[in-house]
Amino acid sequence: MQEIVRRHIQTFDLATDTAAIKEKMLHWCNRFSIFSFLDSCNYPDQFGKYDCLAAVDVNHFFDGPFSNFQAFEQDLQDWLFGHFSFDLFSEEKSEGFPAIFFFQPRIVLYIKDHALTIESLVKPTAEIFDSILATEIEVEGAAAQMDNPIQAEMSQQEYISIIEKIKQHIQRGDCYELNFCTRFFIQDAKVNPITLYKKLTAVSPNPFSCFYKKDNMFLLCASPERFLQKAGNQIISQPIKGTISRDLVHKQHDELNKNFLQNSQKEKAEHVMAVDLARNDLSRCCEAGSVHVPELYGIYPFPQVYQMISTVKGTLMPDISFSEILKATFPMASMTGAPKKKVLELIETYEKNKRGIFSGSVGYISPQKNVDFNVVIRSMIYNNQTNFLFFPVGGGITILSEPEAEYAECLLKAMAIRKILS
Repeated sequence: MQEIVRRHIQTFDLATDTAAIKEKMLHWCNRFSIFSFLDSCNYPDQFGKYDCLAAVDVNHFFDGPFSNFQAFEQDLQDWLFGHFSFDLFSEEKSEGFPAIFFFQPRIVLYIKDHALTIESLVKPTAEIFDSILATEIEVEGAAAQMDNPIQAEMSQQEYISIIEKIKQHIQRGDCYELNFCTRFFIQDAKVNPITLYKKLTAVSPNPFSCFYKKDNMFLLCASPERFLQKAGNQIISQPIKGTISRDLVHKQHDELNKNFLQNSQKEKAEHVMAVDLARNDLSRCCEAGSVHVPELYGIYPFPQVYQMISTVKGTLMPDISFSEILKATFPMASMTGAPKKKVLELIETYEKNKRGIFSGSVGYISPQKNVDFNVVIRSMIYNNQTNFLFFPVGGGITILSEPEAEYAECLLKAMAIRKILS
């Protein structure tokens, strides 16, 4: 029988600057060993509900096999926050974050329309609000102190060689598109995670950013991409494929870049494959004929890049569980390829490391069983016990891909992270 959880709920008008309160919230959350801080970075979102949403103080948690997740998720009619690793359905373990982790928080905080709402199982809400207001912001020191340089997991020559092998698979008809990832890393990095996250989102503010902490593991994420959002019986996915750099100094050149992306046959071919895969995935959990694409090839501006984004929408089958939705749609279309089963085999063959939480998903399940999850990209993963920091990047490979250009795109996607680390 489902347990209905009762919370103390109070909303506080933010007469002071919302950004200042949000910063205090982040530092206040950082007192806890496990927390999730989800930040829209003030982007308008026609599907979004919160400007900022945070959860702290674990009441119950789940980190078992995925086959047991449905029972955990459905037994509680309450907030759940957590993540799915890219390797969710693999029996092998990857470094760092577990394959799946979700927790029921004792305290939930969210900002919307210049008001802060606090939901608590334990403390009086006014006491929590006063504690947040009293939080002192740490004096900003260095985000990272590194005696070692940033290293590439593979050389440019090795990367290009693998892309050429992947294109041979495409030519043989083994697959049509494959998202290939590599990573950069730093050994013995002394990092202040909260300062590093603030610098990352200052340089690259994105609508699905998050600061996510589980014990000694930190995810610092500036993602522009939504994986899934469920609201009632409606579900959407918003795959991103197609990237070009911005030129904020020369507006005419910036506009030329935007038009080039909009009209690029290579980028559109790569993009529409991800859209078709997302449509196919949603059709496995939605009512027949309900899956459609209300927006195709949308071009969206971000501080570093333009992105090509589409929206795929459908009406869910009656009484389908979130676990069943995940089985149909995860891993997401934009980070795999087509056909998905074969592509996952090739990713296992050619990528040097398990992706772990990278190209997985972080988000929440509401008490009403609505959900919103990002795609973990443009991210740093840091272990403060081993002082190992890494940041993967990737891109979609098609028959039209030029290996040298794909490598250049990887460097572009890593630019914001390299900038704040250097």
